Amino acid sequence: MGKVIAIANQKGGVGKTTTSVNLASALAILEKKVLLIDADPQANATSGLGISVEDQKAGTYEMLEHTAGVEETIVATGVENLDLIPSHIDLVAIEIELVDKKQREFMLKKALEPILDRYDFIIIDCAPSLGLITLNALTAANSLIIPIQCEYFALEGLGKLLNTIKSVQKIHNASLDIEGLLLTMYDARLRLSNQVVEEVKKHFGKMVFKTIIQRNIRLSEAPSYGENIIQYDATSRGAQNYLNLAEEVLNKNK
Repeated sequence: MGKVIAIANQKGGVGKTTTSVNLASALAILEKKVLLIDADPQANATSGLGISVEDQKAGTYEMLEHTAGVEETIVATGVENLDLIPSHIDLVAIEIELVDKKQREFMLKKALEPILDRYDFIIIDCAPSLGLITLNALTAANSLIIPIQCEYFALEGLGKLLNTIKSVQKIHNASLDIEGLLLTMYDARLRLSNQVVEEVKKHFGKMVFKTIIQRNIRLSEAPSYGENIIQYDATSRGAQNYLNLAEEVLNKNK
């Protein structure tokens, strides 16, 4: 049965989508069968893999709304072993549409049940919020990766997210684990970056991934070409970072 990993942090600009796209792609390149779910109305994970948002007839919105079965929402990507459930700006409306539905926090979990055996990993790219869509992702997930930017205010809001995780564990998903905290946008030249790394490791110890995602211009450029970092520049520091992260995730899940 596939492992479901949500990538979440209500703070924006910390590298959630970059991590979702490139970790999913790296796992696929390492010959694991992977499904990436774009659960963000901005649909950056969809466009970042070169999939036209406007051309998709069904995606995360239709799956959560139950107007399409999960099999109808899956599209192939340009990466072997990697499939995608695309997003669209329409997903914004799901928060309102599900609010009076029974078991609304379990819509994604139920929708994914028929395909869990088809994939080794299912990665969910969450929106920068702690709304109903993210709650659905946390309820459906086995574990959670939390990207943390190596900049000032890095730990701001992390306490709120950890409280939300405890609440989800208590009420909706007792088996939800933290896969790890991932330090992103690290610049070795900056004293602040090094201070943030030290602070996070001091507070969270073994919960922090050994792999640190370094600031890399190629990581920023790749999505505009509709490619993951390994397709765009396999020799870049960003590509090596995400392949290392994928290896670390695989070792944790042996």
